[in-house]
Amino acid sequence: METIYNIETLNQRIQLLENRQDEEWCAIKDEIDDIKENLKPLNLIRNTIEEINETVGFKGNIAQSAISIGIGYLAKRFVVGKTDSTVKNIFGTLLQLVVTKLVSKKEDPSDDDEHEESKQYEPSRE
Repeated sequence: METIYNIETLNQRIQLLENRQDEEWCAIKDEIDDIKENLKPLNLIRNTIEEINETVGFKGNIAQSAISIGIGYLAKRFVVGKTDSTVKNIFGTLLQLVVTKLVSKKEDPSDDDEHEESKQYEPSRE
């Protein structure tokens, strides 16, 4: 490290170090946000399913659908359990459908780009 002999150079060095510290804090905060996102229950389930598919070698949508339906069924049984109540059964079925849909939904960033491009090129109605 070079020796600093005047106040102006010292102040410049301090400013550079403060800017570097701010950038590093922003990077840390972004990393924490990513970790929080990955630890959400739905994302944990999705990541686990993807790992199972890769490990076992499932390539088709049939395996993904079967696993999604199974997780939806387990969610229904876990929350509602066995009951004779019609209202609880309806609620459980709706819960099962929602969980199955959420787990089976694939996140494809290219889909978002295609939707944005189609919005940009829509002809104007006059």
